[in-house]
Amino acid sequence: MTTGFESRVAHYTARVEDVMDSVLPPATQAPKQLHDAMRYAVFNGGKRVRPLLVYAAGECLGVREDRLDAPAAAIEFIHAFSLVHDDLPAMDDDDIRRGKPTLHRQFDEATAILAADALQPLAFGVLADAHDVAAATRSRLVKVVADAAGSMGMTGGQSMDLAAEGQSLAAEEIEHMYSLKTGALIHAAVVAPTIVADDLGADRASAIEAFGHTIGIAFQIRDDILDVEGETEVIGKRSGADQRLGKATYPGLVGIDEARARCDSLLRSAIEQLDDFGEDAEPLRWLARFIVERGN
Repeated sequence: MTTGFESRVAHYTARVEDVMDSVLPPATQAPKQLHDAMRYAVFNGGKRVRPLLVYAAGECLGVREDRLDAPAAAIEFIHAFSLVHDDLPAMDDDDIRRGKPTLHRQFDEATAILAADALQPLAFGVLADAHDVAAATRSRLVKVVADAAGSMGMTGGQSMDLAAEGQSLAAEEIEHMYSLKTGALIHAAVVAPTIVADDLGADRASAIEAFGHTIGIAFQIRDDILDVEGETEVIGKRSGADQRLGKATYPGLVGIDEARARCDSLLRSAIEQLDDFGEDAEPLRWLARFIVERGN
C-alpha cells in the first residue's frame, strides 16, 4: 500500500498537467504545427520531478496547492524547452527522448526550435498570471525562474557542458557545471514555495535553498550513472551518449563506484538540511531518495 507523499504523486502530476493543458494553445489553433509541437514537447511522458518538488516544498511549508500551480507549471515548461534544445543536432543530437522520437525528429528542426522558444515566454506568462499571488511576489517568482534559466543558470551550465566535451575537468568543476545546467532549475523548484509562503523565517528558507542546491547536483550525477549502466529501453534515451560525445562527467572522472558514493553522500547532506522541519519535510525527503534511487 502506498502511503505518504508517494500516494499524492499521481494527484500532483495530474494537477500540474491540467494547468499546463489549460494554458497551452490547442493543436487546432493556428499555427497548428507549432502548437502541436509544443504539446508534444510537454506531454511526452516524464516524471514531473520539478513540479513535484514545488508541491512537496509547498507541503513542507504549509502553502496552499493553488498558490503552487503557477511555479510548478512554469518550471516544467522551462524544463521542456531545455530538453528540446538539448536534443537538437547542434547540441547533443539525440533521436530518442522518453522512449519517443525527439521533437526535431517527430516534426523538423525549425519547428523544434520555435516550439522550445515559445515555451519559454509561456512559462513567464504563467507566472505573471499566478492565482491569488501579490504583484511583488509574482515579480520575485519571475526573477527566480529567470535566473535559474539564464546564463548564470541552466543555459550557462549547458554552454559549459558543450565547451567541456573532450576536456578533463576536476570534480569541483564538474559539480559546479551540474549545479547550473541541472541544479539551478531544481533549486528554483524548491525555492519558489518559500516565496509564496507566509511568515517564513530566514533560517528555514536557507535550509530549503541548501536542500535544493545539493539534491540538484545529486540528480545529475545519478543521470550520468544511468547513462553508463542503464538500458535504452528503460531510461528512455540512448545509453552511452555521454561517452560517445566525450562529455565531462562525474563517473567518467572517478568511476561508477565513487560516483555512486558521492551521490549517496549528497543525498544524506540534502536530507540533513531538513532536520528542523521534522515530519513536515517528509515529502522532500521522499523525493530526494527517489531522485537518487530512480532507474530512469
